Amino acid sequence: MKHSLAGRLLLWLIPLGVAAIALPLTLRQWLEDDWLVGVISAALLLPLAAWMLHQALAPVQSLFRALSGSVNSYRDGEFNFGIHWQGHDELAGLVASHEELGQVLRSQRQGLAQRELLLDSMVQHSPVAMLLLAPGGDGGMRVVFANLAARTLLYGGRRMEGQPFDPLLQQAQPELVEALQRGGDSLFAVPADEEGGEEQIYHLARRRFQLNGRQQELLQLWRLTTELRRQEVQTWKKVIRVISHELNNSLAPVASLAHSGGELVRRGRHDQLEHVFATIEERARHLEEFIRGYARFAKLPQPQKQAIEWGAFLRGLQQQIGFNIEGHAQDTHSRIDPAQFGQALLNLVKNAHESGGDPAQVTVRVLPLGNQVRVEVLDRGSGMNEAVLQNALVPFYSTKRNGTGLGLALTREIIEAHDGRIALHNREGGGLCVTLHLPTT
Repeated sequence: MKHSLAGRLLLWLIPLGVAAIALPLTLRQWLEDDWLVGVISAALLLPLAAWMLHQALAPVQSLFRALSGSVNSYRDGEFNFGIHWQGHDELAGLVASHEELGQVLRSQRQGLAQRELLLDSMVQHSPVAMLLLAPGGDGGMRVVFANLAARTLLYGGRRMEGQPFDPLLQQAQPELVEALQRGGDSLFAVPADEEGGEEQIYHLARRRFQLNGRQQELLQLWRLTTELRRQEVQTWKKVIRVISHELNNSLAPVASLAHSGGELVRRGRHDQLEHVFATIEERARHLEEFIRGYARFAKLPQPQKQAIEWGAFLRGLQQQIGFNIEGHAQDTHSRIDPAQFGQALLNLVKNAHESGGDPAQVTVRVLPLGNQVRVEVLDRGSGMNEAVLQNALVPFYSTKRNGTGLGLALTREIIEAHDGRIALHNREGGGLCVTLHLPTT
């Protein structure tokens, strides 16, 4: 029989009510004292009422204890149980909702466990060595997690969790120790061992974050040797192609003109030799400038930084090539190598003049941004298509017929040597914007 919770309680209370009416009436047939009848009735009815209420509420109390226990189990991560209620009252709906919640939690826990297994498998079999460090009780850092690559690299394949990190470093390569002491991300090379191996090049990345209220540090070590060797071969091939092309373009005309000059001498036509020698000189000087450009790129020294005021610095460059100055160059300062940075800016301004736009619209804009300075070189030329934008900063890439592809690459080297970065994008309305971001110190 289906009952509501109120109906279930009413079924227990009706007999109690009948007893509460019938018992005093029955007692009055033998006893004339109403007070005594009341006392005897109360003494009999109160225990009966307590017993009946206990019996009526016992299943409900049992259910509440089961629900409380299940919530504690959910909190502890246990979901492999259920609760059954025979009735069809309001509590049945509560139990059904609780069962649905348990099913959702079980499904989520199962999905989470599967994702954790997948993530652990991916991390463990990653070629990148990963170490998670956290402060230990002794004030030093301890290893919280290490994947297989990290264990192989630093600890002979043995487990490292719980180990103090400093003693582990004593067994590591000195180059790794030095890279860690420098702080931040870095590249370092481990020399070849005595058994004839090759030099290994690594990239170290360090990230700090808060996890469960504790400071954590993640170390990642990439072995870049194979990729760098491949890139090195590709770069050499590109260099050889560019140099071969340029040498052929210069030496073939020189050889042809030398042969023509010999023929002119044999025929006694000395009046045309001046043109022949002038052309040979022009090609030789072009080849000399081409080689000098490669030498400058290969031998770029470390910048000798000094404090400059951008307004005065740019006005000095205006004496060599024309451009407009905008922004807040006046009273904005940076620490740069004036010679190197001047060369970089002149390269950019020269490119702006050669972009096909009005040279009078070539502009250098200086904008201070907190602890950085943004320098923009603007023109109203034809801009760059997507392919050129992606490759413009790559060494030896050039869209000019006689270009070496070193101008923007050399500029990028200079900017990055100043701890800055360079970016290119097309302007609305036409033209190009080359943006340089530099630290103020």
